Amino acid sequence: MDTTARLLITCPDKPGIVAAVATFLYHHGANITSLDQHTTDPEGGMFFMRLEFQTPHLDVSRTLLERAFADAVARQFAMDWRITYAVAPKNIAILVSRHDHALLEILWRWSRGQLPGTVTMVISNHPDLETAVRNFGVPFHHVPVERDNKAQAESRMLELMRGNADVVILARYMQILSGAMIQQYAHRIINIHHSFLPAFVGADPYQQAYDKGVKLVGATAHYVTEELDMGPIIEQDVVRVSHRLQPAHLRELGRDVERNVLARAVKWHLEDRIVVYGNRTVVFN
Repeated sequence: MDTTARLLITCPDKPGIVAAVATFLYHHGANITSLDQHTTDPEGGMFFMRLEFQTPHLDVSRTLLERAFADAVARQFAMDWRITYAVAPKNIAILVSRHDHALLEILWRWSRGQLPGTVTMVISNHPDLETAVRNFGVPFHHVPVERDNKAQAESRMLELMRGNADVVILARYMQILSGAMIQQYAHRIINIHHSFLPAFVGADPYQQAYDKGVKLVGATAHYVTEELDMGPIIEQDVVRVSHRLQPAHLRELGRDVERNVLARAVKWHLEDRIVVYGNRTVVFN
């Protein structure tokens, strides 16, 4: 993985895109090892592509490669693009309140090398989970949030994360983030919502599900936007339930879904498999 680079592209669809990209990389000594693509419409649609290539035999530096790509390929096809390198893993900050299931799933997978990033900190508005977090060797920061100190608390969180967080995970963090913070980490804050959105937005969705008598409950991982629970959806899953189950049973089943949905979404983000387009995502998984 230390030699792997990833290229993500969004542009208007037209003939020759794949050929131009592949030819460019070939002439600079790169070996393409994975390629996936999608178009919304072959006639006038938007084109999305993700590819991985190997870098040991590049004939130029990374900086020069990117500059040459911008001039020789990206400008011709009006591309929105980025190249990332697996050798530089993303830093992860996790925000959590009192529920520990999603947090511990992320920490467990990370501790076993299943998430290609570095967990730099856990921030919580409650002290309850400090021991559990420190057992993983991760710094824990208690930042209380009260009605009259939300701005100061968020300022403290941003100070802690500055330079130490490329992506922010809301592992059941029960506070609404300000628009300023969301804009600072646009499409880099991932939330796990305990329902199959767009059903049952807001508080206590399992009680809402019970009241509606649904036969499926689920969870949704999405990027956070200023419109509550309406950001671009990354991953979802459901579990079948019956009329015999009370809200407490729905919550227990739902938490298993939550932890796995969030972990998959985080992994795909860390591996640069997600392209945001409007309020939708293209996920090359």
